[in-house]
Amino acid sequence: MPIDSCHRYLYYSPVLGPSGPPVLFSTLSCLVSRPSLLSPSHPVFANLTDKLTKALRDLRGLSKLSEENIAPALTEVRSALMSADVNFKVAKDFTERVKVACLGQAVIESVNPGQMAVKIVSDELTKLLGEGERAIDPRRPLRVLLVGLQGSGKTTSAAKLAKHLVKKEGIRKPSLVAADLRRPAAIDQLETLAKNEGFDFRSDRAATDVAAMVGRLVKEAEAAAADLVIVDTAGRLQIDGDLMEEVRRVRDAFQPHEVFLVADAALGQQAVDVAAKFHESTPLTGIILTKLDGDARGGAALSMKTVTGVPIRYMGTGEKSSDFDTFHPDRMAQRILGMGDVVSLVEKAQEVVDHKEAERLAEKMKKADFDLEDFLAQMSQMKKMGPLGDIMKMMPGMGGMAKQAAEAAGDKNFKQMEAIINSMTHQERRKPDLIDGSRRRRIAAGSGTQVQDVNRLLKQFADMQRMMKSMKGGKFRRMLGALKGGGLPPGFPKP
Repeated sequence: MPIDSCHRYLYYSPVLGPSGPPVLFSTLSCLVSRPSLLSPSHPVFANLTDKLTKALRDLRGLSKLSEENIAPALTEVRSALMSADVNFKVAKDFTERVKVACLGQAVIESVNPGQMAVKIVSDELTKLLGEGERAIDPRRPLRVLLVGLQGSGKTTSAAKLAKHLVKKEGIRKPSLVAADLRRPAAIDQLETLAKNEGFDFRSDRAATDVAAMVGRLVKEAEAAAADLVIVDTAGRLQIDGDLMEEVRRVRDAFQPHEVFLVADAALGQQAVDVAAKFHESTPLTGIILTKLDGDARGGAALSMKTVTGVPIRYMGTGEKSSDFDTFHPDRMAQRILGMGDVVSLVEKAQEVVDHKEAERLAEKMKKADFDLEDFLAQMSQMKKMGPLGDIMKMMPGMGGMAKQAAEAAGDKNFKQMEAIINSMTHQERRKPDLIDGSRRRRIAAGSGTQVQDVNRLLKQFADMQRMMKSMKGGKFRRMLGALKGGGLPPGFPKP
């Protein structure tokens, strides 16, 4: 496909119908091969996104803004936030700020007031999540203290954070210190995680004074040239005086540069209360919000910064060591509003995808010279980026079609298509027209599928080839011209 049509194309691909997954994979290939073309829904906010979409749809249609005509949409916005377990005062103040901004003179005189109102909602949502990003403390060796309740994911976050800082901040020799002397299993877990990643690990199971132990082990780690020391403290099922006293003693012995609370997003407002109490007792520099892959409400993320004054710095999105990333308020706001997160998608692609191969495949699409051999290579590239459903949710312009699109290109279909193509000969992959009835039956038997599955894939691929040829001639660009005028507000990605 023409590379300069790539980011427009992704707005259309979900509604291509019969072209199915092959077209969607081609869209993703564009994102990987030409990230410079793009400008900037997370599962945790699925329900909230669905409810906000309707409210924002009403706002977009307004030709002028008045207190009367924005009131119904703002009521829906507040209701959506409340149902997501956002703190009542936070939700009320949010909608009030949106209202004031929408009725400002600059907005009244804007060319497209409805779209500007949506932009205001996005900006205020970014502020709510913690506008701006805070870099990790630059001092080396870097000292990080992790605190939190038992079961919040604190121990696994210690290893994930160390791995993240090695990748992103140039850390060379992390050391993980287990300071939970109450639960031997916690020490074993951290030791296993450290060993799996090749990190230094330290603890003393025979110690009786945890603060003194931490002070000693940290000195030993830094003497051994560690440039990052992360101390994993003990947790409790709930906050009590003994826990807070122990955390304070460890903090005084350790003298950390960063103090991160590890909080379970699934706890909702309870997580916010926990953060406030920890911050009062042991001043925090940031929050690591875990289990964002499982919470469907998102109230904790939306209330945390406003209620506690402590920014969310990192987020855990799964069980794998790679399921951990910096928390970007602006990107998360766009995900919540159903506008995707292409910046994060491209960053992910840059980490795992062979870019020379991606460039080669994109060039073949541009020339409409793309066969099943190339498509198999393309699928292999996309496979490295994780579950396709998660990837699809990060693409903008999907709106209400995101779920259907994700299902169309889901992992089950992915594996089936891969099996079918692998059952073809090299000649059949290069020239699909050669695949007659007998060959289709052989391919189906070899891939453990039905002949109709083979027929479906071949038809989808033929549709995609025809589309590539039409785009080569500029027809597709003209077909998308209508999308240009009905797009997103200023500052958002344009189709």
